[in-house]
Amino acid sequence: MRRTSARFKLVSAAAVAAAALTLTGANTLTGVAAETGTPAPLAADQPMGFGAGTTGGAGGTTVTVTNASQFIAAVQRSEPTVVRVNGTVNLSSMTKVASNKTVIGVGTSGKITGSGLNLNKVNNVIIRNLTFSGSNDDAINVQYSTKVWIDHNDISDANDGALDIKRASDHITVSWNRVHDHDKTFLLGHSDSNGGEDTGKLRVTYHHNWFDGTNQRHPRVRFGNPVHVLNNYYSNIGSYGVASTENAGVLVEGNYFENVEDPFHRGEGSSDVGGLAARNNHFVNSGQGETGGSVAPIPYGYTADSASSVKSIVSAGAGVGKI
Repeated sequence: MRRTSARFKLVSAAAVAAAALTLTGANTLTGVAAETGTPAPLAADQPMGFGAGTTGGAGGTTVTVTNASQFIAAVQRSEPTVVRVNGTVNLSSMTKVASNKTVIGVGTSGKITGSGLNLNKVNNVIIRNLTFSGSNDDAINVQYSTKVWIDHNDISDANDGALDIKRASDHITVSWNRVHDHDKTFLLGHSDSNGGEDTGKLRVTYHHNWFDGTNQRHPRVRFGNPVHVLNNYYSNIGSYGVASTENAGVLVEGNYFENVEDPFHRGEGSSDVGGLAARNNHFVNSGQGETGGSVAPIPYGYTADSASSVKSIVSAGAGVGKI
């Protein structure tokens, strides 16, 4: 059982081979296409994984906003809406985003600063191509929400989490984001005592994200099973990569770990261990992860990029201005 502090630390120089895969009831993945070295497209029109079927504001009105008052009014409309952000939106507090919304930056100009976005008790929301920086709370908070796609954003320097997903949220995809200059990155499940709400939920796909010099929680998982951590690029990580706790089940597959002393482990802080399986990861100047326990099979089909190609694919495609 791995216990860590939140302090940044230097990484060691141990290069290792990928750890073995362990899945509940089988030694292979159900419905999974064979791994291939063919690069994935830099942007997709719809999410893959647990967030598949999320359409956001498609079919509704399109509104372009340039300031905070316009932004707040648009994202809180009751009807389906595509909100195009063209400029810097300076928020004073966490701002609710209503159901059936697509919030998308224009080119590289869409920026959210001052505070963050709150997806609370909503369904069918897309957040894409936005630069989040300097939030006085989280950059993005998701709770009691389903069918969410968070894609191609740049996130840094929030006071708390870059992206927190919690309180029975479910069916979410987090893809092609670049996170940098940040400590507590991607939290999945906020409390060891919230199993009554979270068990059977918190199913999230994290794919093709770039964790660029961040410290911890990439993600830190409670209860969700399975959680799929696929084809992400971890570079110069301070404390640890992935942690599975509180009976979670996490598959860490096809990721590229570079200068990461602790790529993945079971247990974290005072939280009990979860299940963690690893498959086809690539390690450069990194430690060996910890696996064990059981992980439910991934219930959707997909094609994994070759882990050795993930650094070039993700560093070219993650972040804003790529869609």
